[in-house]
Amino acid sequence: MSRLAATPLSVLDLAPIRQGGSAADSYTESVELARLTEQLGFTRYWLAEHHSIDGIASAATSVLIGHLAAHTSRLRIGSGGIMLPNHPPLVIAEQFGTLETLYPGRIDLGLGRAPGSDGATMAAMRRDPRAGVDDFPQRLEELRGYLGEERPDQRVRAIPGQGTHVPIWLLGSSDYSARLAAREGLPFAFAAQFAPAQLHHALKLYRDNFQPSAVLDAPHAMVGLPVVAADSDERAEFLATTARQKFLGLIRGQRTRALPPVERIDWSSLEQAQVDQFFGAAVIGGPQRVRDGLEHFLESTGADELMIHTDVFAQQDRLRSYEILGDIWQTEPS
Repeated sequence: MSRLAATPLSVLDLAPIRQGGSAADSYTESVELARLTEQLGFTRYWLAEHHSIDGIASAATSVLIGHLAAHTSRLRIGSGGIMLPNHPPLVIAEQFGTLETLYPGRIDLGLGRAPGSDGATMAAMRRDPRAGVDDFPQRLEELRGYLGEERPDQRVRAIPGQGTHVPIWLLGSSDYSARLAAREGLPFAFAAQFAPAQLHHALKLYRDNFQPSAVLDAPHAMVGLPVVAADSDERAEFLATTARQKFLGLIRGQRTRALPPVERIDWSSLEQAQVDQFFGAAVIGGPQRVRDGLEHFLESTGADELMIHTDVFAQQDRLRSYEILGDIWQTEPS
């Protein structure tokens, strides 16, 4: 069996809002994609917390997780991630305890410490600018206490939540969460879909420093990466210009809804190099190029799971990309 065929695949969905579309369209399309990837045998479907970003509709992450869980039957639905410093740990425990009670054995709680927003939005959320910088481990410990078994002296409880043991993952794009996940014996997910520069360093730190726990006997690393699969290399490169335009907008300080693909992007050589840095882990192409790219990625990282993020403009192209990926994954190379 090839390494790819033996590796669980999952989905990261930012619930994108396209130019000319709406949040309602995004939710309908997320349900469609979740159902397709469930049929294809994918393991997880995660949504990320972002606030006040015009092109992303997953701000109320817990609500959207419940919506997708209600429209699927086997797929694990979770957060990739909840930005814990934005919330009291008790509230997150109650939300995910409720989700786990409604959909037992199907909920994941991936946690990050970034704001998922800009400074003005942080202020609107009443978020302490220092929150999560120094106290993230304490917030994590408090949250785990609300999801674990009740202690005899415990005055505040998460109801529901207490005793649900919702699986917690730590997410990161640097070595901070890698070290913390290793120390706590938790699974770790690295965000190479937008910050691949420290991928290998973070994975090595995590594995070298991992301490077995009641959760895991050995390190378990999942890596998110951008994948655009199409019926030809040329078509895939064309579709990928939607994501490249998004990152170009970030570099220029312009946040826009998903834009249609273009034959040519108007950018400077410096801007192109900066966008290419975001795409350092990307696998883009027709079926053979995607198969080869994913096999090479797994060989170089040793990832235990892959979480695929496909950022294209049209829903039919996004569905087709996952269909091609499913075919590659389930069919051994000749």
